[in-house]
Amino acid sequence: MITDARGIPLALTLTGANRHDVTQLKALVEAIPAVRGQRGRPRRRPDRVQGDRAYDSQPHRNWLRSLGMASDLARRNTEHGSGLGVYRWVVERTLSWLHQQRRLRTRFDRRDDIHQSFMAIAMCLICWRFLENSLC
Repeated sequence: MITDARGIPLALTLTGANRHDVTQLKALVEAIPAVRGQRGRPRRRPDRVQGDRAYDSQPHRNWLRSLGMASDLARRNTEHGSGLGVYRWVVERTLSWLHQQRRLRTRFDRRDDIHQSFMAIAMCLICWRFLENSLC
């Protein structure tokens, strides 16, 4: 899952449990929808991407740089306390919001399209609750 700075989900990919996180970085960044805003070409990509040690890869850093995005990816084999945990909790909170949906906590569906649909519904509910709370 990739979220914005407030925890609103932007894109999600469904993979097997044994897939490494770094294999999904390109798919997630490319799946971010265009954002409407000011006149002109819609914004397609964020300014900065933050990730934990699982995303540490020089080819991915170079790819993000070629897209014009700064990358704050934690490096492997370094001490903890890089400061990314201060920002990483936003994604973890959004994942916990997804797991509040009982059907998503443990996957019982054999078909991935059904599970993907329920994930999309849960993402819509998260966005709805965020909008509801911000308008009040």
